[in-house]
Amino acid sequence: MNPVAAAGAPVPLPSLRSRLLRHVLGPLALTWLAGTVVSVLVAGGFTQRAFDRSLLDDAYAVAANVRSVDGALEFALTPREVKAVLFDQVETVYFAVLRPNGSVLTGNPGLPVPPPRDDDAYRFSDIRFEGQALRAVRLQLEVPAAFEVLMAQTTRGRSALLRSVLLYSVVSQALLLLGLAAWLRQAIQEELRPLTALQQALDRRDARDLAPVPVQASTRDLQRLGTAVNALLARVAQGVRAQREFAGNVAHELRTPLAGIRALTNYGLAQKEPAVWREQLGAIVHSEARASHLIDQLLALALADEVRGDLPRQTVRLDELVRQTVLQFLRRADAAGVDLGARGLDRTVAVQGQALLIEGVLNNLIDNALRYGVPTAPQTPPSVTVELSRLAGQVVLSVLDNGPGLTAEQRQHLLQRWAQGREGERLGQGAGLGLAIVARYAELLEARLELDAGPQGVGLCVRLVFMPL
Repeated sequence: MNPVAAAGAPVPLPSLRSRLLRHVLGPLALTWLAGTVVSVLVAGGFTQRAFDRSLLDDAYAVAANVRSVDGALEFALTPREVKAVLFDQVETVYFAVLRPNGSVLTGNPGLPVPPPRDDDAYRFSDIRFEGQALRAVRLQLEVPAAFEVLMAQTTRGRSALLRSVLLYSVVSQALLLLGLAAWLRQAIQEELRPLTALQQALDRRDARDLAPVPVQASTRDLQRLGTAVNALLARVAQGVRAQREFAGNVAHELRTPLAGIRALTNYGLAQKEPAVWREQLGAIVHSEARASHLIDQLLALALADEVRGDLPRQTVRLDELVRQTVLQFLRRADAAGVDLGARGLDRTVAVQGQALLIEGVLNNLIDNALRYGVPTAPQTPPSVTVELSRLAGQVVLSVLDNGPGLTAEQRQHLLQRWAQGREGERLGQGAGLGLAIVARYAELLEARLELDAGPQGVGLCVRLVFMPL
């Protein structure tokens, strides 16, 4: 047993080049072997037929010299003439002429050649005579009288011919196969060179370098591999950027509320009056709520960055989702004295999207409207309305308030992260992430986000336009 394999070390895998060569040359070698066998069999068959025809011609030549004189058979050739007729430089030839009773008229007696079958005039067979393998033919004739001619010869010539055919066939095809193997090896190496270059580029790449890898694609498959690798690097780079941004956001934004909570706590502990303690505790609760809201928004942005490009789409009943979300905010709206309502929920409205993201959009829009959509005139009761409608075949989800509204420049500015309006800065609420989250979710939902003035130019109207099913 191999000690390395016994120790559990991984067995080295074969290279792609060797596997391709094996998969190509293996069937080629089997095909070559089968072709060689067929060629030899075919050549042997044709060689046998040619030599058998020559042997039969010799038998007819001998038969042509058999005469019938006074009812008796005679052979007209002398031994010297027989040698001349049957002369062969390679083979040893034997023959015999048999009378009807089986006696030998002339030639070699004792040739064990079987008679023809049925009504055949002649029959070829392989025999052994005097310790030699012979190819023989037995010919039956009726003119000038009934007699038989037996002709046999050794097979050295035909065997040598078959060996030559086999040798030249095997050698020539083997040389062709070796040449093909060498050419294939070089061609496969050239075709795999870009793949080797890609592997070396990835090996040399620093772990922090997520830039696209240059790929010298010579085939469509390698081009797809390079595209897949670069797409993977892009997704990893996006995830790394999202993690860094999330870590930076948390470090930057949570420092202020946590420092405020610590300062309020230290100040409260330094006081002895219960009224001061209560005041400080209330401020701490407010700061904690702001920090908790900030954490929720940061996590929402991180979730949006994480699911980018990998979001399953499904049919969402928008009317039901709006109804449930509005009901969740009713208690908070009543406590704040805001008239929260909804329109357009009396019929079924379905869109393609992701329920979690659409709910996130609604939560942020309604939360922003309740925080900042407060009319400047005290006598005007604040109101927030969620509306579903159809416009030019598209589904529109709108959140309207009758607050102070925003200018066009402010609306564009608020779509960026960490951007707060004057009302948010005045109230000390939020971190400028709400509309940024909505914009990111709208992008993931492949919906269009629009910010505009409310009805009669009062307040703010935020619309999310979905493509129809």
